Amino acid sequence: MKFFLKPKLALLLLAVAAAHSAQAQDTLKVTLQEAVRIALSENPTIKVAGQEIKLKKEARREAYSGLFPEANLVGSYSRAIKKQSFAMEGKVIEVGTDNTYSGGLSVSLPVFAPALYKSISLTKTDVDLAVEKARSSRLDMVNQVTKAFYQLLLAQDSYEVLLKSYKQSEDNYNVVKAKYEQGSVSEYDKISAEVQMRSLKPTVVSARNGVNLATLQLKVLMGMEAEVNVAVDGNLKDYEMSMPRPNNLINNSTLKQLELNALQLKQNLKLQYTNFMPTLSANFQYMYTSMNDNFKFKEYDWRPYSTLGLNLTIPLFKGSNFTKLKQTRIQMKQLEENRINTERQLTMQATSYLDNMAASSEQVVSNKEAVFQAEKGRTIAEKRYEVGKGTILELNSSEVALTEAKLTYNQSIYDYLVAKADLDLVMGEEVVME
Repeated sequence: MKFFLKPKLALLLLAVAAAHSAQAQDTLKVTLQEAVRIALSENPTIKVAGQEIKLKKEARREAYSGLFPEANLVGSYSRAIKKQSFAMEGKVIEVGTDNTYSGGLSVSLPVFAPALYKSISLTKTDVDLAVEKARSSRLDMVNQVTKAFYQLLLAQDSYEVLLKSYKQSEDNYNVVKAKYEQGSVSEYDKISAEVQMRSLKPTVVSARNGVNLATLQLKVLMGMEAEVNVAVDGNLKDYEMSMPRPNNLINNSTLKQLELNALQLKQNLKLQYTNFMPTLSANFQYMYTSMNDNFKFKEYDWRPYSTLGLNLTIPLFKGSNFTKLKQTRIQMKQLEENRINTERQLTMQATSYLDNMAASSEQVVSNKEAVFQAEKGRTIAEKRYEVGKGTILELNSSEVALTEAKLTYNQSIYDYLVAKADLDLVMGEEVVME
């Protein structure tokens, strides 16, 4: 089979395929951890988040570069349209030349720049925020892949249940048809068995399409091409339920981002205070100049000079500095209110997921017993019909009850696993790769 994949993903998939080669030769079977690992490696959303971190780190290096000297080669030319003149003893004397040239090296270095120092601190928080956003993207991707994986398991298990039910109905129809031909049952029994069999066929086809759609969704999240055949390893019964964990939001990514946003605003406020502080810079120049009244460049006399000095700037008044401070303080109050509201909503979500997990746990136990009773009921209905004491309606009803019990049982496991995945996302639980 040909894989249309990037080299990094191809190596990973080959390793996964080798582990499952005994199970399938033309289909790649993946576990939940393998699916998550591939998604975190190849999904474009995760790659963009990683590139954002690199971008912020480069921006921080750019801020640090402001501490180093800045050197430039400078040059200028000016043409006197009308020379400066002054009168002395009744005579007008002109000063200067027609052409003035200057060029050389200019170096400047910040000696005391409070705004620059605060900007560097702000870029560090930008990097931390980008890292947290990348973690949030990973957590969200893990959540999506996990739920897509469970969705595919549910679709496959439901398809198997419906397919077995269809085959059982087909076997029942064949038995009833044979008895009808022998004259031991009525035509009504034959028609009822055939209707029961044919009514399940569209449901089986729809379930098969659901498996294909769930598989495609998982492949998209894993960053894989549609040409690659993928199947999940195991079924819903393999995922035993664990005890609900404590309601703790300390690792929630949304709250961590809000904390970093609050830190950014505090640093931005300090940065704005630097608008009221003086700045000091040193500069050095080494220049050549030439002043001439013609364009005979070979005859020009270039004279060097150099200067070293300090520039001190003391801000006195700028009205916008005060309004910016007020705006930042208002933003800080808004962010604090948003944080409180967000924390309340997340707590409500976590509590809801815990309640759903507890309810699903009870439903799994009850539905598992219902499956056992439904299987027993179908066996009894089959025996009763075989000996002529039961009706075809009892047999059909027992088969429908067993199918519904199995589907409900699988659905309750899926509901628990999805609630657990959403709870992990709210709690900010990191995925552990083996």
